[in-house]
Amino acid sequence: MASFKRLVPLSIITFCLLITLSLYNSRMKGKYWSSILRSASAGVKTQVKNDSYLHARTSVIGPVNRRNSSAPNPIESHHVGIARTYSSNYSRIVVAPQVLGEDVGWLKSQLLGVESAVYIADNRSDPLHPPRNKGHEVMIYLTFIIDHYDALPDFVIFMHAHRRAWHNNDLLGFDAAEMIKKLNGDRVMREGYMSMRCQWNPGCPEWLHPKREGELLGKQEQTVLAKCWNELFPLDTIPQVLSQPCCAQFAVSKHRIHSIPLSRYVFYRDWLLRTPLTDYISGRVWEFTWHFMFTGFNTYCPSERECYCDGFGVCFGGEAQYSEFSELRRKKEALESELRKFREKEKVAKENAKEGALRQVSGLVLLEPGRDIFLLHQIEALRENIESQRLNAYERGKQPEN
Repeated sequence: MASFKRLVPLSIITFCLLITLSLYNSRMKGKYWSSILRSASAGVKTQVKNDSYLHARTSVIGPVNRRNSSAPNPIESHHVGIARTYSSNYSRIVVAPQVLGEDVGWLKSQLLGVESAVYIADNRSDPLHPPRNKGHEVMIYLTFIIDHYDALPDFVIFMHAHRRAWHNNDLLGFDAAEMIKKLNGDRVMREGYMSMRCQWNPGCPEWLHPKREGELLGKQEQTVLAKCWNELFPLDTIPQVLSQPCCAQFAVSKHRIHSIPLSRYVFYRDWLLRTPLTDYISGRVWEFTWHFMFTGFNTYCPSERECYCDGFGVCFGGEAQYSEFSELRRKKEALESELRKFREKEKVAKENAKEGALRQVSGLVLLEPGRDIFLLHQIEALRENIESQRLNAYERGKQPEN
């Protein structure tokens, strides 16, 4: 009987220990699977619960706003990078998509000493080609990262194949070669991610509103993005706004690329391969999500002045001076628009005159004699002033303190 009495407490203690161990193991397994889920969605590990977060964006003149460490699921790996000493040489590579017949010779002739990787989208026999020609540049960008994840240079410049395009920086002559030559590697390394376009329009300050219903002309991806957001970023709430300067040309540091596991890039490419979305729409979906993936911000709109000066060495001395320069350009564009309309009316008036009709156009609006000559003189004066300020900005940008 005494032996039995001694066994009872021992049994109770053993039972309690087993329960405690069981609860502990369950908790640890929960944490394990939770971490697996997070790593599978590690593109951007931030679950936004506060609407003020969704509207956090770069001010007109300030640097990019950073989420603080007290935020839910903060992006700990997406911190500000560290640049080397001024004018350090960084290893870099230009990655570009190409279709057969497209001229990319400028990458070699204009960018001496700059390595490039051109993927032929529609030629599977080429050494560099994606698994499928779909999603425009998205498939190429992801394929390069997947292929070279463990052998990246200091930063990668993702560009389109054409040298000149309307969406390149106009203060650099709309010239992609000039943009790459003047790109400040220090800024790329500090920021981790940088849009190659400085102009806000189109894309900033607020471009896509994924939660709004109805399809907008020119923004078909807005509705589609709302439907596929949870497929791409399952741990992130759909933002109210997605914005960055268009048009999917950017530079990213190796450190920032490595802040996302390789498996996630593979997942994104698999999604692109399998989605029923068309080539065009699947590419458009990504145009305004790259910055979210690489920065964690739904809106990434650095001031144009800061982008031009720190990013490309075109410095106007301050925000006020850049605003004055921009105002001159707006005046010139307005006069050029007026001149075009004047000449259109003049053409119609001449045709009417030949038929014996009154010299009038658009609801009895008579042409002002000599107006076109006046406009031409005004436009030329503004053009000279603008070009002078632009060249001065180039010179000012050569000084490190600017």
